Amino acid sequence: MIHVEMLTKYYSDLCAVDQINFDVQKGEILGLLGPNGAGKTTTLRMLTGYIRPTSGTIHIKDYTIDEQPLEIKKLLGYLPESAPLYHDLLTYDYLDYVANIRELAGESKLKRIHELTDLCGLNEVMHKPIGELSKGYKQRVGLAHAMMNDPEILILDEPTSGLDPNQIVEIRDIIKHIGKEKTIIISTHILSEAEATCDRIIIINRGRIVADDSTDTLKQSAGGEYLINMTLQNTNFESAEKILCSINGVSGVILADDQGDTLSISLNCQSSDDIRADIYRAVKDTDWLLLDFHQETRTLENIFRELTREN
Repeated sequence: MIHVEMLTKYYSDLCAVDQINFDVQKGEILGLLGPNGAGKTTTLRMLTGYIRPTSGTIHIKDYTIDEQPLEIKKLLGYLPESAPLYHDLLTYDYLDYVANIRELAGESKLKRIHELTDLCGLNEVMHKPIGELSKGYKQRVGLAHAMMNDPEILILDEPTSGLDPNQIVEIRDIIKHIGKEKTIIISTHILSEAEATCDRIIIINRGRIVADDSTDTLKQSAGGEYLINMTLQNTNFESAEKILCSINGVSGVILADDQGDTLSISLNCQSSDDIRADIYRAVKDTDWLLLDFHQETRTLENIFRELTREN
């Protein structure tokens, strides 16, 4: 559906996007994550033809962005981070205006406006000025705008930015419903939303892709590192560290809390195998009391921080 190869964008001497490559399959929901200034918005703007790349190619279906930009734009719906709305218009008048631009007319125009009104939950605000709407409703109007031409591909730049938790859930549900029929690319800072919504995650940092996979695979493969937390009695940190560091796969022991009679530690593990049985046997061979023993679940937030942290 979408093929991006060696895509690069310079602003004067600043390299905003540096030779990135990725593909997006039909019907996929792709999350584009990264810190501020990583190149997410620049990438989306190049995909939509809003700005031209310095070098590299973008293929969407059978078209290239350099040779057939208008054909590509007909396939796309784009919602920028701040939806470009006319605040003095009523919601219905605005959607009618957008439909006219998209060359819809007659019954087909009315039908499409009603479909989007139901899909985006706009029935209660159709006769209110857009300037009086909450940000959540404004985002819904912007989403309806982006979908007016029933695009095959939907590109959303920070669609839940600035929304409250209830509004975020509402927008997420709309996106997941739309994703059953369309290819969607979402740029977001809300990692839990990307994890709940997207089939696949691309993490970009300083203009380069540093991770590209499903969230489950990223959690399992990110460096092969994880923590095992333990709470022990009848031992001290020095003794626990000496015995536990002798286990193959344990690279270090971190002191979390020492209450004198109770010791809380974290084991830094670097192994593709499950070494919990080895750890348990090592504890069993001592006179320690094991009060707590669990592996810390890797989160997308931890992985994101590891991959985008400063050197």
